Amino acid sequence: MTQVAAYIGLGANLNDPVAQVKAGINALAALPRTQLVAQSSLYRTAPVGYTDQPDFINAVAAIDTALSPRELLDALLATELDHGRVRDFTNAPRTLDLDVLVYGNAEVHEAGLTIPHPRMHERAFVLAPLAEIAPQCVIPGRGSVSELLAGIGMGGVTRLVAPDIG
Repeated sequence: MTQVAAYIGLGANLNDPVAQVKAGINALAALPRTQLVAQSSLYRTAPVGYTDQPDFINAVAAIDTALSPRELLDALLATELDHGRVRDFTNAPRTLDLDVLVYGNAEVHEAGLTIPHPRMHERAFVLAPLAEIAPQCVIPGRGSVSELLAGIGMGGVTRLVAPDIG
């Protein structure tokens, strides 16, 4: 399979969230048949949905991968488990959350896998870091990242620092 450009959302709010997100970026760089191309700054974000929990640290990474969408999702889920992710309830606090946001121009609707991510166009904590590294990115069926971010604004999202990965 040829390489496909994909974007991965990262988030954490437990067990040193900055370190968790940095570890998640390193794990992406170590995936088979995958290269880390870019990573955004870190962003502090108020929780969405279930709000009685700590703020999140979020980022987006760009990768080129020869993994299929399902193989990529399976690798991300395994990485979450390796970092202690527990799924107690929807929007629960988490050690590491990894989401396939965009996979080339693909639109995928399978059990447990929807690409592009179904709510990313409504979330500044996804769009802001994505616009930082790929302002030209078009979300299939939704439009350009920069236009979508302009439409919702940065409410509750603060840019921190670029991750020091090494």
